[in-house]
Amino acid sequence: MPTTLEPQTMEALLHGECADVFSVLGMHPLDDGWVVRAFLPDATSVRVVERGGQGGSFPAVKIHAEGLFEARIAGCSKPFAYHLAVTDAQGAVRYCRDPYSFWPQLAPQDQYLFNEGTHYRAHEVLGAHPRCIDGAEGTYFAVWAPSARRVSVVGDFNGWDGRRHCLRPLGAAGVWELFVPEVGAGALYKYEILSRAGTVLLKSDPFAFATERPPHTASAVCQGDAFAWGDSAWMAERRACNWLEAPLAIYEVHLGSWRRNGNAYLNYRTLAHQLVAHVAELGFTHIELMPVAEHPFDGSWGYQGTGYFAPSARFGAPEDFAYFIDYCHRHAIGVILDWVPGHFPNDAHGLAQFDGTSLYEHRDPRQGRHPDWQTCIFNYGRAEVRSFLISNALFWLERFHLDGLRVDAVASMLYLDYSRLEGEWVPNEFGGRENLEAIDFLKQLNTAIGEHCPGALMIAEESTAWPEVSRPADAGGLGFGFKWNMGWMNDVLRYMQRDPIHRRDHQSDLTFGMLYAYCENFVLPLSHDEVVHGKRSLLSKMPGDAWQQLANLRLLYGFMYGHPGKKLLFMGAELAQWEEWDHQGALPWHLLDDEAHRGVYRWLGDLNRLYRRCAALHRTDAYPDGFEWIDCSDSTQSISAFARRAAGENPLIFVCNFTPVPRADYRLGLPAAGPYREVLNSDAEVYGGSGVGHGGWVPTEAVACHGRPHSARLHLPPLGVLVLEPKSA
Repeated sequence: MPTTLEPQTMEALLHGECADVFSVLGMHPLDDGWVVRAFLPDATSVRVVERGGQGGSFPAVKIHAEGLFEARIAGCSKPFAYHLAVTDAQGAVRYCRDPYSFWPQLAPQDQYLFNEGTHYRAHEVLGAHPRCIDGAEGTYFAVWAPSARRVSVVGDFNGWDGRRHCLRPLGAAGVWELFVPEVGAGALYKYEILSRAGTVLLKSDPFAFATERPPHTASAVCQGDAFAWGDSAWMAERRACNWLEAPLAIYEVHLGSWRRNGNAYLNYRTLAHQLVAHVAELGFTHIELMPVAEHPFDGSWGYQGTGYFAPSARFGAPEDFAYFIDYCHRHAIGVILDWVPGHFPNDAHGLAQFDGTSLYEHRDPRQGRHPDWQTCIFNYGRAEVRSFLISNALFWLERFHLDGLRVDAVASMLYLDYSRLEGEWVPNEFGGRENLEAIDFLKQLNTAIGEHCPGALMIAEESTAWPEVSRPADAGGLGFGFKWNMGWMNDVLRYMQRDPIHRRDHQSDLTFGMLYAYCENFVLPLSHDEVVHGKRSLLSKMPGDAWQQLANLRLLYGFMYGHPGKKLLFMGAELAQWEEWDHQGALPWHLLDDEAHRGVYRWLGDLNRLYRRCAALHRTDAYPDGFEWIDCSDSTQSISAFARRAAGENPLIFVCNFTPVPRADYRLGLPAAGPYREVLNSDAEVYGGSGVGHGGWVPTEAVACHGRPHSARLHLPPLGVLVLEPKSA
C-alpha cells in the first residue's frame, strides 16, 4: 500500500530505532493536507475522528502488517484535534487520544535549572505524574537520558512493547517526555532505552514514587500527594525547635526485622501502632529508620537503593508510609531517615550506566567505583546529579514530613583515597585527597535544606577528624546540624569490653572524648554497625558472668546518658539481646519474659525520662560550661564522676564504678552542700541489680574533697552508676 513514509524511516520505527518518533507518528502536514500515523499492533482498523463537534471521520490504511496505520486528510488547511477510533480483533471499538498529538510539557525554565544543578524539586517535573492535559486523563512521563538514541516507556498498558510509546527528545537538556492518555495510578512501567552502542536497556524510573514489591523491579505510577496529613501542630513546633538544646534520644530501627508476623513483614500502618507505642513507653524522642528507599537486596539493609523516591513496597504503599509518619507525629515522636547519597548499586535496572553511559556515576572507576561495596559513586561534579540528590533529600522532608536525614558514609564522599591504595585514586586539582566536588555538594545540600525545611535535622555519619562538619556552610563548615561521635563510641566500647581488672590502665578511653566534645555538635551512637559482622551484641561484648554482663550493659547506658551529646541506640538495646542482629528475623522479644532483661528495659526507659526531664542533660550538650569533671583520675579503682549543668536548673552528678567491687564510704566532692537525692541507680533491684546504694537522700559533710569544700560518703554499687540531684532551693 502506498505511504508517505520513506522505507528506511518505517523500518527504523518498527525496529525501535527511530530517534524522534514524534516526527513520524501523530499529525503532520502534506502538500495537499495532513496525514495522521499511528502504531497500534492490536488494532484491525483505525479511524481518525475530529473532536469538537465537527464530526469529520477519516479511515486509516494499514501500511504495515505489524500495525502501522496512516490516514491522509486532503483539503484541510490546518491541524485539528482528534480521537482515534480503534477496532480490535473482537470487533470492539474504543476511542482514545493519540499520545503523539500533545505539545511538549516540560517548561524551559525547569530544563535549565535541572541542567544547572539548582532544580531542587526535579521530582515534580521528572518521573511519572498522573494529570489531565487538554481534557485527557493520563500520565506524563519524563526522564533524563542525554546519550540515548531512543527512549520508550513500556509497561502493563502496552504489552511492554518499546515501539508503542516512544518519548520526545527535548534538545540539549537531555530530557525525554511523553504524555500517555488513559494510564493512571497503579500502572507498572519501566523505560526502554536504546543506547548509542545499540544496546537495549530496561530501567526503572529514577524518579518513581512507587515500585513493585521486591524482588520485582518495575516502577509504579503513583498519585504522590494524596495523603491527608494531620500533623500540622507537630510541624509548626518542629520548625521553631532549637535541636542543639532540645532532648534528642533516637531509637534506630530496621523495619524488616523489628517485629514480624511469622516470617512476613509488618506493613507501615501496623508498624506505626506497634512501634510508636513501644518507643513512647521507652521515652525516646525520635525513631531513625534505616533506609526505606526501595532496594532489591534485603541483605543490603537498604543501603544499596535503586528507588530513591519510593518507600519500599515491602511494607506497603507510599500512602501507608505517610500514615506511619503522620501517626508518629500525632503521638509526639519524630522520624529521621537514613539517607544514602554516597553510592548506589550496579543492578541492571537501576541508575548504573543508565543511558548506556556513566550518567549518575563518575566515569573514571578510580572515582566512580566504591572498592568496599563494589557499588557506584555519584558524580558530584555533574550539575544534574546534584539536582537529583538535593531534590531527593527535599522530597523526603517535604512530601513525607520527615524530621531529618542521617547522611550515610560521609567520610567515603569526602576523601578521594577512601579505602584506596596508592595509585588507585585521582588527586584533586591541587594535588590533595579531598573530594572538592563532594564538599561543594554537601554544602549546597545543607544550605538548601536549611532554607526550605527549617527545623529539619541533618546528621552526618562521618568517621574521621574532618573539621567543622556541623558548622554552617557559610562559615566554612559542611553545614550539618550534628555529627555521629564515632571516636567516643570506639573508645568507650573498647574500654567496656576489657576485663575490669585491666580497666585501671585504660581510664583515658573514658576521658579522652571530653578533649574534643565541643568541636562538633555530637550524637553518641550505639548503632546497628556495632552489633553485626562478628562484632557481637552489646551484651555479649561485656566481660564477666551473665550478672556482670547485664550490670556492665546498664553501666554503659548510664555513662552514655550522662555524657554530653545526643543519644542513639539501635533496636534490641532495650532487650539486652545475646545474639547479633539478624536482618532475616525479628528481635528476640521473648527476652522480656526474663526479669533480668526486663530490668535493662526499665533502666533504659528511666534514663530517657530523666534525660528529657532534666535540662542539665540536654540543654548544654554543645556548651563547655554544661560539663565538669569531679574526678576522672581514680584509675586505681576505675571510678569516674562528673556533673552536668544548665543555667537555672539543678545539676546532676554521675558517679560510675567500672569494677565489680562495691565501694563503701567512698568520699566524693560535691558542688554544694546537700542533701542529694539518689534519682537513679543502675544496681537497683528493679533493674536486676544487687541493691547497693542509698535508695533515698545522701547528706553532705563540710569535708573538703576533690577541690570542693563539701563532700559525701557514697556507697557505690558494683559495675554501677549513681545519679544524684541536689535538693531544690
